[in-house]
Amino acid sequence: MSVAIRLERCAKTFANGARALEPIDLSIVAGETLVLLGPSGCGKTTTLRIIAGLEEPDSGGNVFFDDKDVTRTPVEKRSVGIVFQSYALFPHLDVAGNVAYGLRIRGESRERLRSRVNEMLALVRLTELADRKIDQLSGGQKQRVALARAIAISPRVLLLDEPLAALDAKLREHLRAEIRDLLRRVGITAIYVTHDQAEAMTLGDRIAVMNAGRIEQIGTPLEIYRMPKTQFVAEFVGNVNRLPDGTLVRPEDVLIAANGAGEMHGKLRSIAFLGDRLRLVVDGCAEDGLIVDTTERVELAIGDDVSLQIRPGARVRLQ
Repeated sequence: MSVAIRLERCAKTFANGARALEPIDLSIVAGETLVLLGPSGCGKTTTLRIIAGLEEPDSGGNVFFDDKDVTRTPVEKRSVGIVFQSYALFPHLDVAGNVAYGLRIRGESRERLRSRVNEMLALVRLTELADRKIDQLSGGQKQRVALARAIAISPRVLLLDEPLAALDAKLREHLRAEIRDLLRRVGITAIYVTHDQAEAMTLGDRIAVMNAGRIEQIGTPLEIYRMPKTQFVAEFVGNVNRLPDGTLVRPEDVLIAANGAGEMHGKLRSIAFLGDRLRLVVDGCAEDGLIVDTTERVELAIGDDVSLQIRPGARVRLQ
């Protein structure tokens, strides 16, 4: 059964005096996937480790699983599954042996162990590789084994610390879709740490954007992208333009107006083909040039006059 998680005034100061996390309050709904998103050093992994029981918060901070205070409960008694970037698989065991490891430690019967391992291998589509040695697997296959091993023990919480960071871009895209579908099927409470915005948008029911040890904003992917509350959130999650009136607008919400009928006018500085869209930079509409993403087939050359229109309702004013 999945569990709701609550952090109250959780901060972390290390022995050398370094402050990794300012006091934060955070509530995670049972069964949801919350993504902790932010740059390196923002406190997201420290938050994950406090939830796991691998770190204790500073005095005054508390961690609750449902209504039970687990602040001083060690990691092995919290019923959490953890997936790391490095996989942490055992090279002397085959795929099935790695998935079975946690179950063996718990003393599960041979029949239960075999049944659960087969169930997990089917879940991550590795049944045919059950007898394969770890060093014979691809990076994506290794990550699936790590996921299966973490879920096999039926944890109440699944924690994932940048699990796809070591993989190439195409494989990351494929695996994050698989992880999203797997988490929805299993229905487990999951906390996923990443600095990758596409991963956060794909996987998160909600996203907590972190910066300098603080949570800047929590919301659905759409809320975070369309209604950022701070300049940091707006700039970290995708590209954004600051207009002369102080409002913000995303590049895809700037439209090319026909016959010079737009509300802004400038000259085309650059144009780049990005596969699914064109990216224009137009001078004269914003201090550093206005970024425009368009899927239209436009006939423009550098130096051309460009007329632009902001999509209605797309301007954002920070609170």
